[in-house]
Amino acid sequence: MAGIDEAGRGPLAGPVMAAAVVFDRSFLEAQEHGVLEGLTDSKKLSEARREHFHNILSSSEFVRIGVGVSDVAEIDDINILNATHRAMARAVQNLPVIPDHIIVDGLPVAGFP
Repeated sequence: MAGIDEAGRGPLAGPVMAAAVVFDRSFLEAQEHGVLEGLTDSKKLSEARREHFHNILSSSEFVRIGVGVSDVAEIDDINILNATHRAMARAVQNLPVIPDHIIVDGLPVAGFP
């Protein structure tokens, strides 16, 4: 199962980015009250805490991350919602494993299991 979210949908300029993340289940269970304690909404974390969690997640062998981008030209061509969905699809395609299920932070995305 992958979780997916976007960034950049609100600003009036720049690309929209999406990330898809797959955690090894045993890692999540082992870290329930461990190194991931306090990891909730990144907007509510200090810059230092965001950097701390970024370092943990990006260096762990138990976390797989895929990133997708839709640039400004694509946004202008197909609109922000469709560009966001494409960025999300690219993020999933960039995972080293394709998940059976995807949880989107937002409304459902057509074509995602």
